[in-house]
Amino acid sequence: MNLIANFAVLASRRAIFDLPVCDLGWDDALVFINELLSMPVGQTSISFVNAHNMLQALNDEEYREILSQNLVLPDGIGLNIASQIAHGSPFPANLNGTDFVPALLTFMELPRRIGLIGGSRAVIEAAAANFRRHTPWHEFIVISDGYFDKQDPSVVVSELSRQKLDIVIVGMGTPLQEKWAHQHIRDDHARLVLTVGALFDFVSGSVPRAPHLVRAMRLEWAYRLAHEPSRLWRRYAVGIPLFLYNVARYRFSRRAQIMKRSEVGTARQD
Repeated sequence: MNLIANFAVLASRRAIFDLPVCDLGWDDALVFINELLSMPVGQTSISFVNAHNMLQALNDEEYREILSQNLVLPDGIGLNIASQIAHGSPFPANLNGTDFVPALLTFMELPRRIGLIGGSRAVIEAAAANFRRHTPWHEFIVISDGYFDKQDPSVVVSELSRQKLDIVIVGMGTPLQEKWAHQHIRDDHARLVLTVGALFDFVSGSVPRAPHLVRAMRLEWAYRLAHEPSRLWRRYAVGIPLFLYNVARYRFSRRAQIMKRSEVGTARQD
């Protein structure tokens, strides 16, 4: 792990399932990530993790190891519940990628070259156009849609090298996007890598966002479930109870481990 990534991980102080998750508020997170981008060397990869992703990490060692090297931002009410149970308080902010990435682009006053990878050709081109309207001082370059040859991504990697980017935004779904970025996006390709899931769908307008009031109530998951029940019902109907079960199980197992260590320490003193 390079020094910048290591610094980023050290700043993520609140562990969920032993995975460090950033516990900064909204403004502090914007400042912190902007400072990481201004570093002259190294690279930081940022992942937005919700309850579904955490369950995946419990069952996918490679994905979990990659997340442990990334700066992980908390996305959604599931992470808040886990933090409340494990640490006694929710996260200071819901740093979901759909809201945070556009805010970060706006916050960065220095013009940046930003590469986009993922989605269909129509979606990523529309997303790039909307990004340009949103923050015209940045330069957005479509590197590739998400339908390139994953076994031989040499054309995409060569384009990353040629473009001399500051930031790469990858939206190919979890955990594929994190694994691909970890394997193929080098330090000399970009200082900052954002893995963003379905962000391009929302930015392009091909998938509608929940109304602001629904998002403020942290119920966007319910809105998405109502609009895509066949695709998302299992994630929420099965995934949320399973996630909460694992949170409770982990909490009690950690408590048992602490008690056992305390008993061993007392016995040694006697």
